[in-house]
Amino acid sequence: MFEKWCRKMEPCGPSLQLLPQAPDAPPEGMQIRGRYKSKLHSVTDCIVGLTVEQKCELVERELTEVKDEIQRMKEDSEQTLKNLEAVTEEADVWWADIKKAISDFEKDIMSTMSSKKGSITASEKVLRYLEEKNRQRDLLREKLLSKNYLLKDYKKKLQQQLRQKDQVGETLCEVRVQQLQVRNAQYQEKIKEKNEELVQLKLTSQKTVQLLNFYKGKLQDAMETSTSLMKDISQRKELLKKIQREAALVEEQRAEAESMNQQLRKKLSEYSVPPVLSYVRKKMAVTDLENSIKVWQRKVAVAEMTLQSYRRAWNQVKMSGNRH
Repeated sequence: MFEKWCRKMEPCGPSLQLLPQAPDAPPEGMQIRGRYKSKLHSVTDCIVGLTVEQKCELVERELTEVKDEIQRMKEDSEQTLKNLEAVTEEADVWWADIKKAISDFEKDIMSTMSSKKGSITASEKVLRYLEEKNRQRDLLREKLLSKNYLLKDYKKKLQQQLRQKDQVGETLCEVRVQQLQVRNAQYQEKIKEKNEELVQLKLTSQKTVQLLNFYKGKLQDAMETSTSLMKDISQRKELLKKIQREAALVEEQRAEAESMNQQLRKKLSEYSVPPVLSYVRKKMAVTDLENSIKVWQRKVAVAEMTLQSYRRAWNQVKMSGNRH
């Protein structure tokens, strides 16, 4: 499969053609130069170094190609089977006609030819039989000719009818064009009247448009001033709310600071300095605790390293067990 795929990708490859003949090569193949051997080894290494994914891809491609080829062969075989069935049916019809002619010939002529006395009558019957067949063929030919003539006449009639329809269609088109021209003229007159009315309406509506534009300008100015005032009012309301929130927050902070100040004053009044020896002992205890923490941290690091080594060993053992 790999060689087939390589032949599709790179046809007529010399190195691939030499690979299957390498084990059975004659003694002359032992005199190959070093460069050629290195090339062969590199090619064989590349072929041997296929991964599982590449092998699966090659197999899937080959499988799809084989399926497509099977489908094509199936379709071709079905088509050939249909053609052969049609040919066999036609051959059966011809064979039935031939059998019928043979049976008629044997019944009419061979029976008389087999008797010794009727040799002259048999020849006459053969001639009559042939004349009858020729007459039937002539009649069939005349029938087909007459049918052909009738079909030609029918074709001529259809062509004449088509020409007449085309002529009638042209005349109808001319009549319709004239009617459309008349209607177009009428519509043009109506359009002129409507245009004059529109001009008069435009002249009368210009004053009203000017008044409307004047009042629209005033309305727009009033709307702009109202929107600016509404924005100013909303901004001032938001600013007032913000000042109120900040005042409440400052009041809370002032109360908290006052309570904190009172607590600190109370602690300051109750404060007393501890003795020096107790401070030194506590400081020594703190240093001892810090040293013990460092020792335990080192122990934890060593334990983590040993745990990681044990995990690696366990994973290797699991992988080896899965492979087996």
